[in-house]
Amino acid sequence: MTNVVATTAGIDRSAPLAAADTIARIGPNAATQVLAAFRIGGEQGEALAKQVFTTAGVAEWLHHPPAAMVDERLVGRIHRAVRAALSPEAAARLLAEAGRLTANYLLAWRIPRPARIALTCLPPRPAAACLLPAIRRHAWTFAGSGQFTSHAGPPAVFTLTGNPLCAGERSGVPLCAWHAAVFERLFQQLVSSRAHVSETECEARGDGACRFIVDWRGRRTPPYRRRR
Repeated sequence: MTNVVATTAGIDRSAPLAAADTIARIGPNAATQVLAAFRIGGEQGEALAKQVFTTAGVAEWLHHPPAAMVDERLVGRIHRAVRAALSPEAAARLLAEAGRLTANYLLAWRIPRPARIALTCLPPRPAAACLLPAIRRHAWTFAGSGQFTSHAGPPAVFTLTGNPLCAGERSGVPLCAWHAAVFERLFQQLVSSRAHVSETECEARGDGACRFIVDWRGRRTPPYRRRR
């Protein structure tokens, strides 16, 4: 990629990217579903997407979205550009929608139907215990160079240290709406419709890691969920 000497909205693009064999990569959905979330907003969303992806230095992805693992720093630039372009509330909503779209993609294309059926037939606690090892095995697709750990619970606790999607940011509140929404959607569909995810610690806030609490207790189950 051409070296561009520019710093826009806090996005530093002045340094050349590392050689291909040293790049830490992350799944393309962390970028492509952000674009999809923008496009739900029609022409206004399309204009914002153009602004964000251009600021992040990946304007070509507007027309040719990546289909394979990508440099985590490019995706981090997109998420930072979203937060720079929108209000904190609007950015959180947009990234949460991108997270839900990512989870929907995983449910449709990456989790075999027999596994989905088996999980929804289990009570929540054993379903969560079965789902967690699969999340850990595939953590590199959403954590990049970060380190992911989990505790079964309930509540389940996910910890991501060195989160590339909030690297270098400073905020008074947790920022990782995309990760939280991915986890919440997966647990709602595969473990319990009561599942709720909250980010209680965030590296952007100065905490040692990004920590997500996944709980499925104490909330009323909507009438359409859980087959027995």
